[in-house]
Amino acid sequence: MISRRAPQDTDPLRLITLRNATAEGADREALRFTAFCADRLATQMNPAPGDKVLDVMAGTGALAMAAAQAVGPNGRVTAIDLAESLLARLEAKISKFGLANIDVHTMDASHLDFRRDYFQHTACSLGLDWLPDPGAAVREWARVTRPGGSVNLAVFAPQAFQPLLGLLRDRIAPLAGVRGEPAPWEQLGGHEPLIALLRNAGLADVTVHEMQLGYHLRDPREWWEVVWNSALRPLVEEVPDALRDRFRVEHLAEVAALATADGLWLDVPVLLARGHKPRFTEPTP
Repeated sequence: MISRRAPQDTDPLRLITLRNATAEGADREALRFTAFCADRLATQMNPAPGDKVLDVMAGTGALAMAAAQAVGPNGRVTAIDLAESLLARLEAKISKFGLANIDVHTMDASHLDFRRDYFQHTACSLGLDWLPDPGAAVREWARVTRPGGSVNLAVFAPQAFQPLLGLLRDRIAPLAGVRGEPAPWEQLGGHEPLIALLRNAGLADVTVHEMQLGYHLRDPREWWEVVWNSALRPLVEEVPDALRDRFRVEHLAEVAALATADGLWLDVPVLLARGHKPRFTEPTP
């Protein structure tokens, strides 16, 4: 598999900048898979009333808001992200709906300012793709989770967004001077690597299951909204600015050929993973 180019792996500030740039379109209808996925992950997490939940890479708060309803007024949801523009949208929702049990913090997902064993549940819905070192991040999430508590992840399956993503990448390659970089979820590799990721963080009883959250887009312009306001944006940013408008027009023209009477199918298979922090650990010799 072709590895990502160094700037995407070693420049977290670039990723934060791009993640902030997605804020304007993050809640558009074309990206409703975000809300669908958050609802499924909240159901998997199944927090009890009064629980403390950490939502990592919270974005505009789809998961945080679902978890807040589940834990009730005596529970607490803490939502963190380094993208302040996304968190500003979450704070606006908190104010609009009068939610008093969500705390919002700007924080690095890989370096948490919380004590060990604090949350009953920690979760990340479709945010792992933005992190330079997922393994280090998940280990940190396990650290702040209580023994017996759970760490929950939702990530795109390797085949997500095909065949649209394949067309996008093939058109990017000659313009950006690269051989078609894989999307972050393609690098993660599917069920077994995801299981290994959680087990390497010290979690047990790890499970992974796949579900389809796809739907029909009305037209190719909605596909571009998905590209421009999701973890696909870093791929498109590799296209030089002077060529980007022409690139978009030509790409959407070839995508339009895939449309049917129902619209343009957006394939969104998602992997939901869960691991539990052991209640007892062997003492260090």
